[in-house]
Amino acid sequence: MNDESPAPRGAHLSVQTTQSTRFGHGWISGVLGVACGLLGLGAVLCFHFPHWLTMPELRAWYPVPYVRAVLHLVLVAAFLLGTLSICLRRNKALGLAAIGLTLLAALLGGSRVPLENQPDQPSPFLGLDWFLLNLILYSAVYIPLERLFARRPDQPIFRLGWRTDLTYFFINSLLVQLMTFLTLKPAAVLFQWAVHPAVQEWVRALPLAVQFVAVLFVADLTQYWVHRLFHQVPWLWRFHAVHHSTEVMDWLAGSRLHVVDAVVTRGLSYVPIFVLGFSDTAVILYVVFVTVQATLVHANVWWDFGPLAWLFVTPRFHHWHHGAEREAVDKNFAVHLPVFDWLFGTYYMPGDRWPESYGLAGKNDMPGGYLRQFLYPFRRPRRRGGPP
Repeated sequence: MNDESPAPRGAHLSVQTTQSTRFGHGWISGVLGVACGLLGLGAVLCFHFPHWLTMPELRAWYPVPYVRAVLHLVLVAAFLLGTLSICLRRNKALGLAAIGLTLLAALLGGSRVPLENQPDQPSPFLGLDWFLLNLILYSAVYIPLERLFARRPDQPIFRLGWRTDLTYFFINSLLVQLMTFLTLKPAAVLFQWAVHPAVQEWVRALPLAVQFVAVLFVADLTQYWVHRLFHQVPWLWRFHAVHHSTEVMDWLAGSRLHVVDAVVTRGLSYVPIFVLGFSDTAVILYVVFVTVQATLVHANVWWDFGPLAWLFVTPRFHHWHHGAEREAVDKNFAVHLPVFDWLFGTYYMPGDRWPESYGLAGKNDMPGGYLRQFLYPFRRPRRRGGPP
């Protein structure tokens, strides 16, 4: 939609608008107001239903008085930003949505919402608090970085497909318990026979730094071949094509991952970690490293990282994996260590160039939206020149 198109006279409530989204026109304040309103409402719901909506591992760490103070500021900000948007913009939808979310959160208790008692027995939960924390942290870190060090400075924050990728981000965070179970349990059930106590004791006795490097090596060796199979086996590719369907690269693009792809890749990557019996500290350090790197390599930043690019997967290395150019197809499968692409003949880094475009190129039949993309691999593929 062209931001310079003339806006119709009079106030209206349509979700779509032809008004400018530039600073000073109420769009930015409206979007920020809605974001604050959603964050505030989500936090209030977490206070009401902590045993259903929060991670047990995090509950004991929350400084509740400070959380309430921040929640109060967020709700006040949502109301003020919504009001500002209404004053500046003919389209009142964003401003009214921000104020409506704020009032709903206030009716449910606002920052003074009582903290409901937690049951003694553990219960299934949804990680709403995990989603809120991740969204705040990643937005606070990557949005400024992608503005200051952008590989493509003209790429907007709310680019094509951002709603779909945010839905992936939301669902992946919300289902953290289920995803963890599906990742860890198969290895414990199917590969218990491969566990040798003496081997595990020797591995745990290694220095922590050595264990971390070893975890990184064995996990990425497994991921390399699993990743390559997802590209080369047609029925597996239909799941992985969802991830490659994004035509814009930024920190949020890495969230677009079909649940089958995520479970199979993570589950198989965990097998050598389980069998070798690395210490909990080494595994936690690995998970932190994976989380940071997986987001960074999709980001819209120009960093090359100098000599470190020979040791670790960088944004330019992984951007080429997503490149739509013919010569970039089926290259750079490593997730952490590019040495595996060197060893197995799939390394591709053409000088200092970056890809001109991303996605599935001319063969892109991927539908938009989370649900349709979830169902896409289960549909019968279309044949050229024939019916589906």
